[in-house]
Amino acid sequence: MHTLVQSVSNSVHNYTPNQRHLTGLVVVLIGSLFCLWLDNSLDIWSNGRIVGLSSLTLAILLGMILGNTIYPKFTERLNGGVCFAKGQILRLAIMFYGFKLTMTQVASVGMPAIMTDALVLTSTFLLTYWLGTRWLKVDKETVILIGSGASICGAAAVIAAEPVVNAQAHKVTIAVATVVVFGTIAMLLYPFLYHLGWLQPWLSAQQYGMYTGSTVHEVAQVVVAGNAINTEIGDTAVVTKMIRVMMLAPFLLVLSFALTKERTVDSAAVEEDNKDETESFMTRVKQVKVPWFAFIFIGIVLIHTWVPMSESVVRNMVILDDVLLTMAMFALGLTTHLSAIKQAGVRPLILGAIMFGWLILGGGLINIGISFM
Repeated sequence: MHTLVQSVSNSVHNYTPNQRHLTGLVVVLIGSLFCLWLDNSLDIWSNGRIVGLSSLTLAILLGMILGNTIYPKFTERLNGGVCFAKGQILRLAIMFYGFKLTMTQVASVGMPAIMTDALVLTSTFLLTYWLGTRWLKVDKETVILIGSGASICGAAAVIAAEPVVNAQAHKVTIAVATVVVFGTIAMLLYPFLYHLGWLQPWLSAQQYGMYTGSTVHEVAQVVVAGNAINTEIGDTAVVTKMIRVMMLAPFLLVLSFALTKERTVDSAAVEEDNKDETESFMTRVKQVKVPWFAFIFIGIVLIHTWVPMSESVVRNMVILDDVLLTMAMFALGLTTHLSAIKQAGVRPLILGAIMFGWLILGGGLINIGISFM
């Protein structure tokens, strides 16, 4: 009991900023609030015609500009708070993401959407990993991050996978770039194909919503692509997408378990070759870095579903989550160096483009197949 209390106490302490964090956190907060304001203002100024730019996109772009010009002069003073935003604030943002979804919404689209999401997620990630590591020879961390973004929920999945993968900042930025570029193209392409009549022979209006939700990268992009047809289709697309988001927690757990195979194990486990597979399995289980923040996200979804809350409370929690996510992305941009991105080359973008094609064609075939079951 004492050990459990001590563990909880340490966790709370880790998520509590101290004095050395404050200056950096204030700078990150100001930057994120500016990006949120700019995102809203661009929408108003353009009468909704500027699409594809979210506060997260603006935050990482502005962060990268400052991170490669002004920020290096103040790194020593600001680094503590910036790193806190990339770490603990990021995890809090993933937890509070649960206020954007309820189990009632999941039930409204039924088992076909769940099956479709599971198949799209699994096939997309495995294909990304195989093509990226075997054919394109991209480093494993970047491949995993690109696969996470394409198969689950875009930038949020990329930055949620980062603590499990323990990747460098520029690799996270590269993965986010593939989400921004190809997710934005998908957001505009899907309604265009629908209005041309190319999708109707294969997918009904309801199925188009599921197709959009199960294959477009970002939640915001799904909102645009679905509502470009009508509100009902938009709702189906968003709920299908949020089911993919819920799969983030088990995905991260499986990913952590898979990565333990290549981590250093206890010397005793290495020396005793005659031990059976069960002992080897248990050794790996003990090494798994459980992504508790992702499971707390699931817990918040359940609380949001079953605990009565006023609309104002939920709305404020969603706003808080948007601020926290934007802070994490702004901090990520500050610590991303353009020289490292140049060194990565064009291969990650080629991988992102291939997976974009897979989501359109392969994801479409999965949706059609499920519709006939």
